[in-house]
Amino acid sequence: MIKKLLFATGLLLASLSATGSVMAESRIKDIASLQAGRDNQLIGYGLIVGLQGTGDGLRSSPFTEQSMRAMLQNLGISTQGGQSGSKNTAAVMVTANLPPFASPGSRLDVTVSSLGDSTSLRGGTLIMTSLTGADGQIYAVAQGSVVVSGFSAQGQAASVTEGVTTTGRVPNGAIIERELPSKFKDSVNLVLQLRNPDFSTAVRIADTVNNFASQRYGGPIAESRDSQEVIVQKPKMADLARLMAEIENLVVETDTPAKVVVNERTGTIVIGADVKVSRVAVSYGTLTVQVTETPQIVQPQPFSNGVTAVQPQTDISVMKAGSNVAILNGPDLRSLVAGLNSIGVKPDGIIAILQGIKSAGALQAELVIQ
Repeated sequence: MIKKLLFATGLLLASLSATGSVMAESRIKDIASLQAGRDNQLIGYGLIVGLQGTGDGLRSSPFTEQSMRAMLQNLGISTQGGQSGSKNTAAVMVTANLPPFASPGSRLDVTVSSLGDSTSLRGGTLIMTSLTGADGQIYAVAQGSVVVSGFSAQGQAASVTEGVTTTGRVPNGAIIERELPSKFKDSVNLVLQLRNPDFSTAVRIADTVNNFASQRYGGPIAESRDSQEVIVQKPKMADLARLMAEIENLVVETDTPAKVVVNERTGTIVIGADVKVSRVAVSYGTLTVQVTETPQIVQPQPFSNGVTAVQPQTDISVMKAGSNVAILNGPDLRSLVAGLNSIGVKPDGIIAILQGIKSAGALQAELVIQ
């Protein structure tokens, strides 16, 4: 399967490698994000009610009972008396991401995750839960019906479970109550952060913005600070929101370092377009030893005093295949893929070959093993 995949990749990139390395063009908004426009994480602790007997056991999850008593007391209901045996309530952690420039009154999705021994959150309702940020301030309040994608069914002798039933979402379940203290218009400059840090790409972003600014504002305004950040100074007469709208649609040629990503668990191999291999000779051979036990029952002779015995019999076979020597010389992706295809080994063999080539210093790329 991997052989066909690599061969198809070689055909796909044949036209690219024939003319040398071709760089991709992308808009600035697709390769960089605004530092002032990042998300903020929110967290809260709440209760889900209305479960069909799949909630927390109050003995094994005492914090659920404490939360129930505190909630009922806040509602003016006395909770003095015996312990409740209901399993229709579950304690959950509620998480959400507060989007940038969010205004009070807008809604966002929240995720609920069980804290106790609840078996399913399906059919439950999250009651009012406050969501706080890292500064301890309440920024949103969540409440609503929980949507669970997984399900579980159980009988006396069998059970079926698909997906995760102890985690769910509340679509548009949180209402933003407080806006972030910082304002976008209060910034004196724009800080663009590259999603894939690279010095070449950062410099090209700064050059592209300066070429635009020279025609629009009469001078350069951008400077690449390092491989990840590009600083754009706000012109005196420019509007910051309009400036960002103009910059984010500029097209830039992106560049990435040569990498080979290998996942040994799934046998996935991803080779970048700029990966090159120096001329090396590779021999890959697999030695298979098969041991088969076929014990035989030996019966005694008639009218003898012998007993039935088991006579062991072991068959050992040794097979060795794939010992051909192939020469790899990959000045471009097409040649590298064709060389790997000529060896004709399985994905685990290709992974071993790439590791050996890297150890020999012939792989001109970073080898990332997951």
